[in-house]
Amino acid sequence: MDYHTMRTFADSWGLLAMLVFFLAASAFVFRPGSRNASAEAAHIPLKDDGDER
Repeated sequence: MDYHTMRTFADSWGLLAMLVFFLAASAFVFRPGSRNASAEAAHIPLKDDGDER
């Protein structure tokens, strides 16, 4: 594959693939049932592990 072929692919199908991935990731994050999972994940760094030295 030469540069021109790769550039043509990136301008058409590559852009479409990135758009589909972005829309799928956005739908996954903003789905109705993700509020509890996001809240739990946000509190992981603050959770006490019980490893006090």
